[in-house]
Amino acid sequence: MGISTHILDTNLGRPAANVPIRLSEFRDNAEGGTWHEVGSALTDSDGRCKTLVGEHRLLATDYKLHFSVRSYFHDLHISSLYPYVEIVFNIADPAQHYHIPLLLTANGYTTYRGS
Repeated sequence: MGISTHILDTNLGRPAANVPIRLSEFRDNAEGGTWHEVGSALTDSDGRCKTLVGEHRLLATDYKLHFSVRSYFHDLHISSLYPYVEIVFNIADPAQHYHIPLLLTANGYTTYRGS
């Protein structure tokens, strides 16, 4: 069904818009495996991103969301500890939908599996 995400800036109490996100898939190989980018997009005005997968068929493997938050905080004139956040998660059943939110501040973050 796919992968979606959204970012909420919990310090400001609003969605984080225009944050670049990359989705990568882990593929096993003889050397142990490598990451391959399968999609990228910007969060919309509501901090959401639903278009990372596109026509790509999900596999039962590990995936990584890379959130480039440096420019978001720079545009707000806020000093941030984190230039980016990466969330690695496992898809056990590609037929399910995986929603991976990011709750963000300039000096911390948390995530969970949403719906």
